[in-house]
Parts: sequence; structure tokens; C-alpha cells
Amino acid sequence: MHHVSLDYLIKNATVVDGSGSSSFVGDVGVKDGRIAHLAPSNGSAPEASETYDATGMVVAPGFIDNHTHYDAQLFWDPMMTPSNVHGVTTVLGGNCGFTLAPIKAADADYTRRMMQKVEGMPLEALEGGVPWGWETFADYLSAVENNGLALNAGFLVGHCAIRRYVMGAEATDREATDDEVKQIVALLHESIEAGGLGLSTTLSNTHSDGEGKPVASRKAGKDELLALCTAVGEHEGTFLEGIVPGCLDKFNDDEIELLAQMSAAAKRSINWNLLTIDSREPDRIPRQLEASKRARELGGRVIALTMPVLVPMNMSLRNFCGLWLIPGWGEVLNRPVAERIEKLRDPEVRAHLIERANSKEAGVFRRLGNFGRYVIGDTYSDANEGLKGRVVKEIAAERGQEPFDALVDICINDELKTILWPMPTDSDPDTWALRGEAWQEEDVMLGGSDAGAHLDRMAGAPFPTRFLGDMIRGRKLVSLERAVQMLTGTQADVFGLKDRGYLREGYYADVVVFDPQEIASEDASLVFDLPGDAPRLTAQSLGVKRVLVNGVETIRDGVATGATPGSVLKSGRDTVTVPTS
Repeated sequence: MHHVSLDYLIKNATVVDGSGSSSFVGDVGVKDGRIAHLAPSNGSAPEASETYDATGMVVAPGFIDNHTHYDAQLFWDPMMTPSNVHGVTTVLGGNCGFTLAPIKAADADYTRRMMQKVEGMPLEALEGGVPWGWETFADYLSAVENNGLALNAGFLVGHCAIRRYVMGAEATDREATDDEVKQIVALLHESIEAGGLGLSTTLSNTHSDGEGKPVASRKAGKDELLALCTAVGEHEGTFLEGIVPGCLDKFNDDEIELLAQMSAAAKRSINWNLLTIDSREPDRIPRQLEASKRARELGGRVIALTMPVLVPMNMSLRNFCGLWLIPGWGEVLNRPVAERIEKLRDPEVRAHLIERANSKEAGVFRRLGNFGRYVIGDTYSDANEGLKGRVVKEIAAERGQEPFDALVDICINDELKTILWPMPTDSDPDTWALRGEAWQEEDVMLGGSDAGAHLDRMAGAPFPTRFLGDMIRGRKLVSLERAVQMLTGTQADVFGLKDRGYLREGYYADVVVFDPQEIASEDASLVFDLPGDAPRLTAQSLGVKRVLVNGVETIRDGVATGATPGSVLKSGRDTVTVPTS
């Protein structure tokens, strides 16, 4: 029997290699988990154990999602759905200061309730779907490895976790002493040595724990932050990620200085989310990029993450969501449901809520204040029969009411369970033109899907397929080659992912094959498939033919094969340092 040279061959595909250079029709061959053959098709393809004729299809590097919260979900869902079906082969987790390690057993319940609050992960899923039992970051990474993964995953070390580990319950109350800072820094060193990719932190005033107190990292002083960043810079292949209050709208001068100094202290990039692009706020982008400009002066690099699609978010007056974050709304919505309904019946309370939603302090949340532009989603009472899919403004006009009054009355009929969909305000041609310009900026990159978080309210994970479909057949703001590069090579370059992000011989065979005429995402729908039958929004992909992770087929015609060939990416072993200057 003659020797079969390749394990897997994709032939006659349009090769888009992740570098942004022009595509060509070629063959991609895989052996032992790596790309072993890459050449223009010439009619005599090499032999392989399995061959896929990809005529008319695009073959590209697997997509990289840099801002996810799969830290818990991967235990009950090693496929990491739905990212897996949307061509994503590598995810970065542990963002925003929140990780499940290091952790003391006594803090597990606190951590679960915090994750439920800040990242919208159902408590029953966190309790029933995660094995817990680890303490160190190394233990956590081993548990992830032993559980199996369909994608590659790397994790930052969460500032909230290391602070809580050292300071206990006082972490949410005060600044650390000099001695505690030393211990927190030591714990960060230990966690990065175990494979942590760097530090993530949050100072955002929208992040509170299960008791409603600020999460631990919000109490850190500047000295502690800079000491931690300096520690990150002492390790190979690391980076920073962080959120400050101005990320949601516009930075103040202190935030610009802090982000720049954090990056400079580490000599590593720091990325933040999310750059919200809106033609009615033309000065937001230049203001947010001031942080990047200042960082370059100090020898650092600050990178804004932005989403290339509109992620629909559902709201309700029953479960915590963006409406709680409108100034003044929390004091009404944080009450028990019966009391909340009583308050919401009061015309004076309603007038106050509307006034606050349209006030200047509401900042980016002003977008939620146009109540006529909400669409009613699922309803739960006879009184609301037939309202699903209807626009509040039209219902209000029929009833001779103001939109907000109509909306609140509908919600009260459902004991506040009604699902509300705000219609996007940022989908005008001018805003899309601004997005196209922003994507050209050196310090703006795609990301911020929050995949794995806010499960019942938003579905950011499908963004790669929606973006590609829009660029190939829709708005066409960038070329196919550039669109793929933004999801692959650019990502690998910024995060120093070794041998990933490009189709090149010798690189890991993280590969996606898709139909350019079909690639897209279905609309999100609510399914009840989490541990404890909790709900989440998810969406199937369209046009994704094959996905390989480390050379193993994980998706065939849009369906998971069940294989778990993903690896845990560890700093220094799987990443290299990316100099900031």
C-alpha cells in the first residue's frame, strides 16, 4: 500500500489567507494538526485520507473572538455554541476582571452570584453546570483541559478574582494596603506563570456584584493597578484588557491618562470595549482615540474594540438589563416585583423615569429612551394577545396613549415578563460610513461580542458570519480579503497568537470553509437548553461548510461533529510578546 501523504485536503477553494492579500484558487492540505500544503490548484492535488472539493467556496483561517465570557459555559458546553458554528476557532476569555479562578471554596457562591449579575449567566447553570473544586489558576486551566474543548481558548486573569482571593469580603469595600498589593501582585505572577494571558480589570460603574456592591476591582487604587500592569510586562506573550466608565460613551481626561499609563507600565497593549459608533455623536470616535494617541506618546498602545454588526438586545422590566443602568431607574427597578409594579402604575414615577432617560447624564443609555421605537417580543397574558412583533408607537396611537404609558401597561399585564426589543438607532447610512472609516484606524479592531455572557438578552457570538455576509453581499464597506483579515490575521498579530490567524505552511490548521453566497447568521431565537432549563438567545449559521480546529473537523455543513480538538492557549508557550512601540 502506498503512503497517503495528507490527513485532509481542501481543494479548488478561493484561498483568503488572513493577510489581506489577493485571493487565489488553491488547495490547503493538513497533516498532524498543521497546514502541510498550500498552493494554487493545478489539477493534480496531493493525495489525502480525506478530500473536500471546495469549488466555489472560500477557505480562510479560523476566526478569532477576542472578547468572550465562555469561562463557565465551556464546562456544560465544550462546543462553545454558537461560536463554533460561526467559524470561530479561537476565543479569548477571562475578560472584564471576571474569572472563575483563583478562588477559595468559601467564595464560590459569591462568585456565582456576581457572574449572574454582571455577565447575565443563570445561577442554576453556574451551580449545576460547572464542576468547581479548583483553587489556583493552574487548577482551573487543568479542569478546562480535562473537560475537552471544541475551540482553542486562552484566559486572562481577572482582577476581581485575585483581589477577592487576597482580601476576602473586604475586596469590595476598600483600597488594598501595601502588603495586600504585594500579595495580589504575587498571585497575578503565579496565575500568569500557569498560563494566564495577562490581566483584565473593570472600573465601570455598571459592574456590581450580587449584593449590589461595586465589584472588587472598582475599589483598587491607581498604585495597585499600575503595579499589576508592571507585573504583566514581566511575562512573555501577555496583554491587558480593561473597562473604565467612559468606555460606554466618552472618556474623561483621567481615564485617558490611566489607560495610557497602564499600557505603558506593562509595555503591552490594553484593549477596551466598546467603541459605540453613531453619526449623531460625531465627536465620540476622536475623543475615544485620544487614549490611543496618549498611549503612543508614553510608549504604550490602547486599542478600541468595536462590533461590525448591530447586536440586537432584548430588555424587560423584570430581569436586570440596560434599563437598570439609566440614571435614577435602578431605585424603581431594584424593588421586588409587586412593589415595582405599584411604583410603575404611578404617573409621577413614569414622568420621572422618562425625564431621566432623556437627560444628559444618561449618556449612551439615552438610546434606550425612545420608547415608541420598541418592538414587543414574547408576551405572557391574554390581555397582550397578538402584540408580539408590533411597534409600541403604533399600539400607543391606537390606544390614544403616550408610548411609555402603553409600554408599561403592556408589561404590567405580563407581571413585567414582557420581552422588549429596542429598534436600533444607529443603522443609518452615515453611521455605517463612520464605521467603515473607524475600521481603517490603527488602534481600532473588531471585537466585543461578549459571547457566553448576557445569555438571555443578546447574541453577539454570530457576528463573524453576519459581518462577512454584509461585506460580501450587503454594504460592502471592505473587500472579502480585508474582512477576513480583520477576523483573523489582525487578531493574531495584536494578541501574539503563535502560528495562528493565517493560512501558512507550518501553521496550526485552524480553518473555515464557507459559501460566500450564503454566509450569514440566522436571527437569534430564545432556547431553553442551559442547565436547569434556563433560557438563552442563540443563532445558527448559514453557509459554513467545514471548520477545522488543529486539523480536526469540528463542523460539517453547519453541524458540530462532536470532536473536541481545541487546546488551552497559555502565555509564553502559545503566545509571543507584541511590542507596543
